[in-house]
Formats: sequence, structure tokens, C-alpha cells
Amino acid sequence: MCTTCGCGDEAGTRISNLAGELQTPGPGHLHSHTDEHGRTYTHEHPDSHQHAHADSHDHHPGHADGHHHADPGTETILLEQNLLAKNDLLAATNRGWLAGRGVRAFNVMSSPGAGKTTLLVRTLTELGGRLNAGVIEGDQETSLDADRIRATGRPVIQINTGAGCHLDADMLRHGLDALSPEPGSTVFIENVGNLVCPALFDLGETAKVVIVSVTEGDDKPQKYPHMFMAADLVIVNKSDLLPYVDFDVDECLRRIRQINPRAEFITLSATTGEGLADWYGWLDGATSPAAAPTPGAARPEPLTGSLTEAH
Repeated sequence: MCTTCGCGDEAGTRISNLAGELQTPGPGHLHSHTDEHGRTYTHEHPDSHQHAHADSHDHHPGHADGHHHADPGTETILLEQNLLAKNDLLAATNRGWLAGRGVRAFNVMSSPGAGKTTLLVRTLTELGGRLNAGVIEGDQETSLDADRIRATGRPVIQINTGAGCHLDADMLRHGLDALSPEPGSTVFIENVGNLVCPALFDLGETAKVVIVSVTEGDDKPQKYPHMFMAADLVIVNKSDLLPYVDFDVDECLRRIRQINPRAEFITLSATTGEGLADWYGWLDGATSPAAAPTPGAARPEPLTGSLTEAH
């Protein structure tokens, strides 16, 4: 569930297998329900079953009446803290699992229509065998983007979030188990399109890549600072449209630098190919020596172990 807008829909999350067939998320999902007083509680079920609550059982010990009463403002803050803490713990496990196998995972985020899928399709097509990569696609509904990726011949897993507006670490865990990336390979995670909620949820990725298109305006870094603060790389896409829109690339870069001096910056057009050499160069240099497998080195666990088993 989104900590800000409450748009999460764990029960509606669907994850495909490599053949594009829908699967259930499996055990360990967070679950929310509302009691007779209108208060919402979130906890994790140890299995995949769902059940309705009249809410007579105790979720917050300490009250004789069986449920917790607290100041409304304080309760909301605790829910957000607990939710993000749970996500951060799962993200740390994802990060360790990926690093142990030398797998790079890039969390690609943008507003809808900025060109995430177009960039990934072109990258996978042009780099061919140079890049051993798979994709985890996040969308609220449909497998349209996953179908475009699958047409390149690369493995892809679709995650449909229902009402959810972001991927979280638990969804990525199931996606990685379904994708089963090879050691030393690359995974692109195409997050659900928006510049708000995906910034809050660490997935355990190697780096965060934020795409903004020139048709959106150069003020986006200031309007959505959390997204650009989290970015390791910012890509300005659709540079071929610069002559026709009011977008100042230098001003956009200045605004990014004000809130995130460490972020790298590339301008390109995924449609015409202008600037793609810089993107490919960034991918070549983005391999972390610490994450890459050392030939002959002992691994902490069998490579056949699923990520779910590691949680």
C-alpha cells in the first residue's frame, strides 16, 4: 500500500511466469483490513490465504478490548514507518541476493509516456549478445509493455499491481524468482509510471535510473524532488523534439544539481538513437566490482536457491 495515497492493492497483484502466464504472488504478503471503527491495520499473512475480518482478534496488544486505540495522527505515522521498515528489510535481502550472484538490477522510473519501454526495447535490440539481460515489467494492468520486450527475444516477467502505483521489494522478490536471472547478468526493472510513489520504495536495486522527457517540462526536478533526489542517473529523453517544445536542458540540469549533486545526466532520443552511446557507456561502467562474481570464489549459497527461500 502506498504510504501517501493508500493506493496499494496487494490482493490484486499478479505476477506472470516467463511464458506470460499469470501466477499468484505466493506467501508472505502484507494484508490490510478495516475494523468496525473505521481504522485500518496492516500485517503479513504467513501463507497465501485471504480472509475477511470482523476484527475481534488482537492486533495491538495492550488493550483489554482487543484492539488498539491511539491518537489518529500518531497511528498514521507508525503505519508509514512500519511499512517502509518492512520494505527496507526485504530490499536489503534482495540486494544481498543480487550481489551474491553478480546480477545488476536497474530500477527505471518515469512518468507515463516518458519512453521507458522504448528505451529498453532499443537497448536490448542494439546491444544484442553484448548484454545478457532480462526485464521485470511493472504496470497496473495489461502486458502490453511486456509483449514489446518479449518480441526482442529477451526474458520478461510482468507484474500487474492492480490499484498500486509502484513496485515494492516484495513484488520484486517474486519477480526475480520468476525471472531467475543468470549469474553476472543484468535485470531492468521498469517501475509503474509516476514520479511520486516509486521514489519511496527501495527495491534492493543496483542503481535508480529516472527518465524525464522534454515534453514534460524542465521544472519536474523541483516539482517531484524525492524522485530526483533518489536518482543515480537522470536521462532526458525525446531530445529530437527539443526544437518544438519549451524545454531548457541546461536549466533542467541546474535544477537537478540543486537537489542531487551526485546524479549523472544524459540527454538522448530513444527514437532516433541520438545520445544512446552515452547510455550504453553508462551501462558498461555501471558494473560494481564488488557485485561482480570472482572466478573461482566460493559463493555464500547455491545459485539455484530462490529469493523467496532467502527471505
